[in-house]
Amino acid sequence: MLSAKRVGNRIIGNPEQTVSTISTETYLKGLVRDPRHEAVNYLTSLFPILGWISRYNWGWLTGDLIAGLTVGMVLVPQGMSYAILATLPPQYGLYSSFVGVLTYCFFATSKDVSIGPVAVMSQTIAQIIIYVDSRYPDKWEATQIATTVAFVCGFIVLGIGLLRLGWLVELIPAPAVSGYMTGSAINIVAGQVPSLMGISGFNTRAATYEVIINTLKGLPRTALDAAWGLTGLFSLYAISIISRLLFFVSVTRNAFVVIVLTIAAWLYCRHRKTSSGKYPIAILETVPPGFQDVGAPVIDSELVKALAPQFPVATIILLLEHIAIAKSFGRVNGYKINPNQELIAIGVTNTLGTLFHAYPATGSFSRSALKSQSGVRTPLAGIFTAMVVIVALYGLTPAFYWIPNAGLSAVIIHAVAGLVASPSQVYTYWRVSPLEFIIWWAAVLVTVFSSIENGIYTSIATSFALLLIRMAHPRGYFIGKVTLTRNSTESREVFVPLRKDGVTNQYVKVDPPTPGVIVYRFEESYLYPNCSLVNSAIVDYVRENMRRGIDFSTIQLADRPWNDPGPTRGNSQAAEAANNERPALHAIVLDFSGVSHIDTTAVQALVDTRNEVQRWANRPVEFHFATILSPWIRRALVAAGFGIGTPAVQLSDEIAPVVPHHGGRREKWDDASSLGIEDIEAHSGSLPPTSGTVPIVPIETPFFHFDLASAVRAAEAGVEKPSERVDTPPPAKYT
Repeated sequence: MLSAKRVGNRIIGNPEQTVSTISTETYLKGLVRDPRHEAVNYLTSLFPILGWISRYNWGWLTGDLIAGLTVGMVLVPQGMSYAILATLPPQYGLYSSFVGVLTYCFFATSKDVSIGPVAVMSQTIAQIIIYVDSRYPDKWEATQIATTVAFVCGFIVLGIGLLRLGWLVELIPAPAVSGYMTGSAINIVAGQVPSLMGISGFNTRAATYEVIINTLKGLPRTALDAAWGLTGLFSLYAISIISRLLFFVSVTRNAFVVIVLTIAAWLYCRHRKTSSGKYPIAILETVPPGFQDVGAPVIDSELVKALAPQFPVATIILLLEHIAIAKSFGRVNGYKINPNQELIAIGVTNTLGTLFHAYPATGSFSRSALKSQSGVRTPLAGIFTAMVVIVALYGLTPAFYWIPNAGLSAVIIHAVAGLVASPSQVYTYWRVSPLEFIIWWAAVLVTVFSSIENGIYTSIATSFALLLIRMAHPRGYFIGKVTLTRNSTESREVFVPLRKDGVTNQYVKVDPPTPGVIVYRFEESYLYPNCSLVNSAIVDYVRENMRRGIDFSTIQLADRPWNDPGPTRGNSQAAEAANNERPALHAIVLDFSGVSHIDTTAVQALVDTRNEVQRWANRPVEFHFATILSPWIRRALVAAGFGIGTPAVQLSDEIAPVVPHHGGRREKWDDASSLGIEDIEAHSGSLPPTSGTVPIVPIETPFFHFDLASAVRAAEAGVEKPSERVDTPPPAKYT
């Protein structure tokens, strides 16, 4: 009688003689060893401030106070400028500024990043408002649209952070982020020049190239606003260049220039108001003091549906810009950020910000650089910046009345121009990776000639395409040996590509392995996108360099396979003579040192490779594996019959057929007296050592080797002793 376990094994195709491999139970136990401890760590990690606030001291306070006040003096004019860029009332920029800097300090893992309104996000909000108004005219106010975007995108980003999915951001390379930010900066600068010059009469939200052309056409219509705009822009750059030695004057140039321009506008405009209530130049006019209508946001489900196509681009901007800035300053200042926690910080900031009717906020490069240069010590500096914003909201709004719009445009242009990648940075992309250099240019050009949204999607799509191409077309090499000597007494063998690879010295002579042995090195994970190419590379190499095991001259044409008919009658003898000069294939050594993952399709491709080369050689071929990195790779290979020396007659052509196949070869089941029935899911390690030495690789898998040298030696040993089957030399031992 067969036991229920054996019947079940027959049904699922589990072999009765198995090799011990890693089990899912072992994996899950290692993944979560102490659930309670892991839960406590997860909850405390949500508030990084708890890790350093108890050590806060007067030295840190001094640095934070100076940095916080300095950033606040820049944030107030920038916040209002960016709100106008987003086609919102200026006070909404101050709302976002206050919530951003105050909330971030409790969740931050970066001391340098300053969260608040930014140019790219503001420009995107303006485009979203235009998008909604064009489809639902006058149905929702611009402020409600912006607040709804902040609420929904904030929850999306918060969810990504809580689920620890921050690694998704890593899928977008730095050149792609730099490309869309450069294009966005050009887009914003081009859109602000008409306001700087007082030119009107065309759509400044159109494609960048159209705005530039229309601006050049409109230069004859330059208005008096240019006197304030050009003066402010020139002053900002002049102060930044001249006052490099006077740090305080340089970092407060935004506030200084805006104050001077505001006084000039007040002196000029206060007695020049027309009967229609207009002034000679465009000014902010009334800015409501304090927080207006603080409370729960009004989230209209119909508006959410209307905004659905715009949420992806807004969310991507929140993610990419902030993480890129945080990583940059962490790299410069010698600390490491937690991307998941940074996403939580952004999410909380934007969701809580909707209580104050704020619009989306994320990390600002210019203010973060200023904060870092000001000597910030901890994220608590954001509280002092929030105090500056509160003072501005409740005490300075009457003075904001006379701020010229052209001056705010100068502030935007000056801040955004720093986002444009420098020529040296772009050239570095070319030197490091020409393909990513092309991605950078694609993102810039699409942003300039289309829109920021399309530029972002282009950078992401091209990055994914490049990633898939690299996965689907892996590099791999057939390996030979080079003997290195030292002082004529010490020598060792190293394995390098047989063909010139541009890395090793081209004048070094590479010796191929022993005839009949092939060594192939993988340089990518072995997965379903690339397994067919690897299979073709190995099989084609065997066909070109190894002896065909079947003499086709003895086979009638009618009996030959249609897809491999062999040589024609006229040159069969010459072909057979050439074939006999080639070595007989004995073993293939696969270097898995570059393989971190393998999947079912790849294992099936490896089985196909084994079947095809054995069919060509007309004999069993040994497959040796060197440097297997993962127990899951080992488990997959064992499941396909590799590593254990299973006779070829017992191996199936398919390990995971897509369509059930009936007929053909069937597995041979052992009788009840077979030895060692073991479930492949049952984990068991090697036997404990009974002496001072144990094998470094389990002896039950003699074709798996610790390193490439031992694998090649084992494969070549079988060639040297054809009369007896030598699977492998004794495994290496350690004491």
